[in-house]
Amino acid sequence: MEKRQPVVAAIDIGTTKIVCLVGRKNESGQIEILALSKAPSTGVKRGVVLNIEETVNALRKTVEEVQLKSSVIFEEVYVGIAGQHIRSIRNRGYINRDSDDEEIKKRDIMRLIDDMSKIPIDVGEEIIHVLPQNFIVDNETGVKNPVGMSGRRLEANFHIVIGKVASAKNIEKCVNRINLKIKDLILEPLASSAAVLTDDEKEAGVALVDIGGGTTDIAVYYDNVIRHTAVIPFGGNVITKDIKEGCAILNRHAEQLKTRYGSALGDFAPEDKVVTIPGISGREPKEISFKSLAYIIQSRMEEIIDAVLYEIENSGFADKLAAGIVITGGGAKLRHLPQLVKYKTGYDVRIGYPSEHLGGELEDEINQPMYATAVGLMLKGMEYDNNATIKQEKVKSEVNDHPDRETVGEENSKGRSRIFDRVKTALEEMFAEKGSEM
Repeated sequence: MEKRQPVVAAIDIGTTKIVCLVGRKNESGQIEILALSKAPSTGVKRGVVLNIEETVNALRKTVEEVQLKSSVIFEEVYVGIAGQHIRSIRNRGYINRDSDDEEIKKRDIMRLIDDMSKIPIDVGEEIIHVLPQNFIVDNETGVKNPVGMSGRRLEANFHIVIGKVASAKNIEKCVNRINLKIKDLILEPLASSAAVLTDDEKEAGVALVDIGGGTTDIAVYYDNVIRHTAVIPFGGNVITKDIKEGCAILNRHAEQLKTRYGSALGDFAPEDKVVTIPGISGREPKEISFKSLAYIIQSRMEEIIDAVLYEIENSGFADKLAAGIVITGGGAKLRHLPQLVKYKTGYDVRIGYPSEHLGGELEDEINQPMYATAVGLMLKGMEYDNNATIKQEKVKSEVNDHPDRETVGEENSKGRSRIFDRVKTALEEMFAEKGSEM
């Protein structure tokens, strides 16, 4: 296998399903999925692992199947993190430099970002991502890449994603139990965004809404910068629960009703059509009208959309989303959902498929909204691996040029925390998107 095309493995631990992918970039720069496997997820609720044993069993099944299909044995994986414990804050930091004659270098920005990883947070929480938004050099605002500029005071606005340590540890414990190591935890709405949003949409202003089984993830972009992230603690499962209780049927029948015959708009459902559901334990079958089913779904879906609108308003960019809303995730397949979202919000709406970056034999199978997060995790993993390779080559070059620095470099690398590595990756990724050379 060529050095430029490393194999990357990713796992999406969702509330309803666990998806494992292994793939690589082909010669045209698209992702070629070598193998895909999914299993029902029973140990996860609202994006948080609550049953270690059940989650480990599902993980083992998907990973073994992927390794068998692809003939690739991997030891490290990129894993998504979401759940109702996720929150984000905005913060601004600054450093004063010794001289305004010297050019701003990458190490100055590293100092600034490292300071952000040390901000006080609540007990039991950890910083998952530190994402630079823009920089200010000597009161000159709107700077996207200050490297090479001159100035004494360097400031930056940051988007900081915070999560519970216990939730991250439980995910790590599950993955470690099947003899795998987590290479990095990635916020799921950021992964989904990488898979389904275009650069034009991110520039114009867009809100990604990933409707999963247990959570609805949101990411707001404007001017190619992430502006807001949020995780709403309910998704498609609450709709299924409403159908189950409203129609007095079993959960599996409620799920089948939703996916096969459900609609997000009651007015669009036919009045004369009914579906027959088997009775519980030999009881009489039940007839449920399409229209009644649609109104149950619409009622709960409107609550989810209201929560999404609240987060969009909270982002401060509600009036700047020229590209509107992109819906993805398993819930995006609900019939007439784009029409309901457009009616309720007034924004343009489209369904997000991870097709833009896909290639290979499995392209048609995996090009579905439900796989957006898994594909995005793989994309992010490839970006991180590429940045790490560039970084290693640069360090080796510097060590060869200055042999006396080798010991210091080793000590520094051993002392760095995972958070510091993450913020470095975020910075490198940000500048890579701008096409900057450092």
